[in-house]
Amino acid sequence: MPSDQKMEQALSAHTPMMQQYLGIKSEHPDILLLYRMGDFYELFFDDAKRAAALLDISLTKRGQSGGLPIPMAGVPYHAIEGYLARLVQLGESVAICEQIGDPATSKGPVERKVVRIVTPGTVTDEALLNERQDNLLCAISQLRGQFGLAQLDLSSGRFLLNQVDNFDDLAALLQRLNPAELLYPEDFSQPLLLEKRKGARRRPIWEFELATAKRLLCQQFGTKDLLSFGVDEAPVAIMAAGCVMQYVKDTQRAALPHIRAIALERAQDNIVLDAATRRNLELTQNLAGHYEHTLAAVLDHSQTAMGSRLLKRWIHAPLRQQTQVNARLNAVAELFKHYEQLQPQLKHIGDIERVIARLALRSARPRDFARLRQALQQLPELAPKLSLLQSPLLQQISQAAKPLPALCELLERAIVEAPPVLIRDGGVIANGYNAELDQWRALAEGATDYLDQLELRERERTGIASLKVGFNRVHGYYIETGRSADTKVPAEYIRRQTLKNNERYIIPELKEYEDKVLGSQSKALALEKQLYEQLFLLTTPFLAQLQQLAQTLAELDVLCTFAERADNLNYCQPKLTSTTGIMLQQARHPVVEQVLTEPFIANPLNLHAQRRMLMITGPNMGGKSTYMRQTALIVLMAYIGCFVPADQAEIGPIDRIFTRIGASDDLASGRSTFMVEMTETATILHHATEHSLVLMDEIGRGTSTYDGLSLAWACADYLATTIKSLTLFATHYFELTVLADQLPALANVHLDAIEHGDDIVFMHQVQDGAASKSFGLQVAQLAGVPKAVIQRARLKLSELEQHSNTAVAKTTATQTIATTVQPQLSLLEAEHPIVEQLRDINPDDLSARQALALLYELKSRL
Repeated sequence: MPSDQKMEQALSAHTPMMQQYLGIKSEHPDILLLYRMGDFYELFFDDAKRAAALLDISLTKRGQSGGLPIPMAGVPYHAIEGYLARLVQLGESVAICEQIGDPATSKGPVERKVVRIVTPGTVTDEALLNERQDNLLCAISQLRGQFGLAQLDLSSGRFLLNQVDNFDDLAALLQRLNPAELLYPEDFSQPLLLEKRKGARRRPIWEFELATAKRLLCQQFGTKDLLSFGVDEAPVAIMAAGCVMQYVKDTQRAALPHIRAIALERAQDNIVLDAATRRNLELTQNLAGHYEHTLAAVLDHSQTAMGSRLLKRWIHAPLRQQTQVNARLNAVAELFKHYEQLQPQLKHIGDIERVIARLALRSARPRDFARLRQALQQLPELAPKLSLLQSPLLQQISQAAKPLPALCELLERAIVEAPPVLIRDGGVIANGYNAELDQWRALAEGATDYLDQLELRERERTGIASLKVGFNRVHGYYIETGRSADTKVPAEYIRRQTLKNNERYIIPELKEYEDKVLGSQSKALALEKQLYEQLFLLTTPFLAQLQQLAQTLAELDVLCTFAERADNLNYCQPKLTSTTGIMLQQARHPVVEQVLTEPFIANPLNLHAQRRMLMITGPNMGGKSTYMRQTALIVLMAYIGCFVPADQAEIGPIDRIFTRIGASDDLASGRSTFMVEMTETATILHHATEHSLVLMDEIGRGTSTYDGLSLAWACADYLATTIKSLTLFATHYFELTVLADQLPALANVHLDAIEHGDDIVFMHQVQDGAASKSFGLQVAQLAGVPKAVIQRARLKLSELEQHSNTAVAKTTATQTIATTVQPQLSLLEAEHPIVEQLRDINPDDLSARQALALLYELKSRL
């Protein structure tokens, strides 16, 4: 049966109210529909079951459908924001259906319609957003092996495009952006990888058509083409942008004047960080998936939420152009002496970026206007301080942060000092802003002057000295006299209420005034709502200036934060050079040093054109991984314009940062730990360049001894001689340390430890040369391995050492707690005599008996 016929049958089988519900639900089949009924928003059928499970609310029933009860669940209208927040956090989208008709005049169900669609990627309400985290709506598209991504932050109007050539780069982009909602076409080649993501939505293919996308974007920006935005070179990304634009129009059902431009993010503008690197360096999320103990947690002392969000974007997108970075560094250096005077003003400015977006969408609440007014009031005090700063970047900021007196004056006149949360009950528009509103309010508030005059006049006219004019909520206005004055009451007085000792009357004049006053309250509220809506129109011409102001102040906030961090954490200004290399004096890990209770042990690092790789050896827990990570974090911090934790830092050009540190199974994709390790290694070997910083930790440990050592040897050699990247290569294969004698660009360093009997003390100091041993048994003992196991391991270690034929084999045996002797260096460097003998033998010249005898001879020699 056609779907239309099924719907007609379903509708005819229900009450008019349920028919109305099903008709609206048919327009929003894939999202939850909250249907307003009195003081509740109700959900029915599968929506009710789903919401009851997600929100832990009661599942009840109402009526019947097909002989079965109709499931129903509801939430109070006054608590809707809290429930919406929970649903959005779970990746759900919700349609809000309100009553728009008048119940008093409606025949049948009150008219209702969907007035708002809330989705994870399009929310702008303050209560539904994490103020210090971007909330992105993204869409991805695919065409002939290329991938496009469009990212829109509706709460700021920022609209950006990315186009990449492979799925790995797309995955890295998604990890960096972490979109709240992700749209993808029905025919996407790898849907299973996306469907796991919270907030992923399949969209019709036609929404990704290039011609449709260009038309929608040109309509939004009011242009004939997209040439002026410089995005024509990314047609696949434009297709994704078209889907985003269509989706936002469908969900917001309002003009979007704050989305004024679109820009293309080019890979060559930023230092490339792949997904593994972002994860291993714990930039904004630690390995456990939390925010604590990350680089962002250490650096983010921003005074505004918009500054905090910008800081995190900078962390994930370090610049490659040294000119831009030096502009930031010079600004931070100058702010070092001024940030304490600027930060108090910034704190009072608050998060105007999202306020501006709500103004554009006409969803701003009264307190949003008050916040914007407070921000604008700070500018006259901030501007003189900024004008004294000399660095070019700060001068640009000073010019862009000029006061907006006209808008500030408008908001000061229009909005009361402390407005209520909602416009619903009035009290938002200030007295004196509109004369008509003031008149209605005066009537609504009783207009005591008129009543006092009426009371005085009636006393004189009637001669009743006790006469007074009053009001109560039940009977309205009245004239009250004592019983003893009945004979003096004029004939035109109409009795309204009789009390024990008094009589209350009404006269036509007072009744007319009463009608006027009682109607004035509703008229005042209606006029106030009208004036409130006009404020959106009056602020629209300022949107472009306000957006520029918000971006400028957010940047100033981040630069001041960098200055404050440099001052309080003893960071130095890095020097960016055009010469290949990284030179750090007394460098520290920015996160670890904040966690430790004892002083952090700083270490130097020196890489240059003639010393491109450090082979790092030493015990587990000795600090190899910390040393490597701190180098990468310092480089990243320098290229976002932040001072760094070191006494001195000189850093040359960097195009990519790679890390291969640790690994775990990816069972969902059928990949073992070793497979993950080799995949990450392959990515590095394919994409690293001579200007890349590469961190490699324990390559080859996930397979057999011979295979692992061979792979580690080959990777180190390839990185040092073919790619020539700046590499930190940590290993427990001591055989690799001889590469320093063979490769001029490779040097050995180690982190030392000292033994005291069976105990070990980690020095955490980097020294030249290879480590003497790995202290594996001592570390195992520290970890709590039973003493009996440690004793047996020592016996086995002694046995292995006795059977070792070279010092290298002896060193290797020390760091194993298992049963296999590491391959001896002599076998790798020179041919064994047996091999030489075999070279001289022609198997075709041997009989079967001779061959067997030779085999026994060789075995006996071994």
